[in-house]
Amino acid sequence: MMRSIQKWWANQTNQQVAAILFVGLLFRSFIAFWLPPGFDESYYYIYTQHPALSYFDHPPLVAFVTAIGIWLTGDVSQLSIRIGSLLLFPVTLYFLYRATVHLFSVRVGLITLAIASVIPIFQLGFGTFTLPDSPLMVFWTLTLWVGAIEFFPESREYVPSYRIAVIGLLVGLACLGKYHGFLLGFGLLGFCLTSRRHWAVFRSPWTVLSFLLFLIAFSPVLYWNSQNDWISFAFQSKRSVPNRTFKPARVLDVAFAASLYLFPTFGLPLWFTSIREIILTVRSRFKNSIHSFVLWTSAPVFIIFTLIGGYQQILPGWTMPGFFAVTPLLGLYASRWRSKILNRWLLGSTIAVVALLLFALSHVTIGTLQKPGQYALFGGFVAPQDDPSIELIDIKQLRREFSRSPQLLTALKNADFMFSNRFHLAGHISMALTPLYSTPMTCFDKRDLRGFAFWSTAEQWVGKTALYITADRFEAPQEDSSAEFVPYFEKFTKLGEVELRRGGVVVDRIHVFRGINLLKPFPRPY
Repeated sequence: MMRSIQKWWANQTNQQVAAILFVGLLFRSFIAFWLPPGFDESYYYIYTQHPALSYFDHPPLVAFVTAIGIWLTGDVSQLSIRIGSLLLFPVTLYFLYRATVHLFSVRVGLITLAIASVIPIFQLGFGTFTLPDSPLMVFWTLTLWVGAIEFFPESREYVPSYRIAVIGLLVGLACLGKYHGFLLGFGLLGFCLTSRRHWAVFRSPWTVLSFLLFLIAFSPVLYWNSQNDWISFAFQSKRSVPNRTFKPARVLDVAFAASLYLFPTFGLPLWFTSIREIILTVRSRFKNSIHSFVLWTSAPVFIIFTLIGGYQQILPGWTMPGFFAVTPLLGLYASRWRSKILNRWLLGSTIAVVALLLFALSHVTIGTLQKPGQYALFGGFVAPQDDPSIELIDIKQLRREFSRSPQLLTALKNADFMFSNRFHLAGHISMALTPLYSTPMTCFDKRDLRGFAFWSTAEQWVGKTALYITADRFEAPQEDSSAEFVPYFEKFTKLGEVELRRGGVVVDRIHVFRGINLLKPFPRPY
């Protein structure tokens, strides 16, 4: 065993791969430690409090990935919920590298690994934040690797093997991470249909087993939905069905925004390379099967969601699995550049991305652009009330400040449950306060309950005492959200406020109310 490891490490290329993965892990861990949890991340923490075969808006693996760090550390923090993603991303990058080496060369593999390791939205969305994309991309790149070995063996004649069945299993597991996995399966089917050399797949018994293994892997989601009126599929399909006029200008906006999230020095070349290769591949009638394989397992994602952006708003992360999977083609193009140009491009982009991410982190954590602020540069530029970054609640500060108030701490201990008026805010509050007394958390919102509608019944809380906890933006002078809940309780009073500071300045207040005896169920949208 030790000899094998020593032999592996003696290879200079392996040392370069390990260095890229290790340095990336350290950098992303630094961000994960300091950056407060995002809206979705805190909401996924609630998933871990309600283990299930699937969930209203996502398959189950994000709950498992989020729980890994909590199990390992016994702590609830922004770092602990991100440990799973931090550990999975090096695996994702490694198998992207392995797939690229098999399809092209070691040089292309190293360049692809470097590109994918630097692109900011890949670093954050796949490798730092706890999101469904983390498990999705592990199985996506495993599929690419196994598919590369299966479809492009050293012998010229292609004969389907057991790897076809493994691919079906991996696609099913990708779908357990995020429903994007279906587009990966669609792409593999499209590749086999358009590559005459690989038509043998449709005559192979391994394909039947592949489909069965896919169904077995995806069965938890199917079973949960069969017990809940297929609500997940209804919810996700509604988000992609046209409900307004298609505007080409919006498609261009989405494409431009994707380039910014990818970082322009990578985003624009990715778009150029992808479009050029799609045109060349179609013109050649898919004769270049390697390029066709890469495109079929990537392009459907960023093309479909970019077009959806023409009639409704999409999230930046929806297109990114496609851009990640098409990165080997950019790596192939870049491998033909002169070494001096290539090195300047990679080094310059890396320095710029790292500097911008660290600067953004400094503002979110200590307020370097905040006006006023103890650490503000040049006196600051953005007032807290105009700064959306304050909505990323410092959960440890909230937990600490809440614990300093005997009145609030006693009220939390004696409450039957807590609730907030937004599902993502409920996540932040639960991360901060549930570790203190394990008080159950729910959400009272007539518009969007997400998974909270399935983690309890509306009648469950009748007759109970609750703490209503919300943020400054939902209370006076902006609005008075607490007034909506007064008729539902026998007695509803304000207990106090918790101030949250950044850069020595109060940037937000958490308002705490107590409702005694819930008289009737709060209405639910679904």
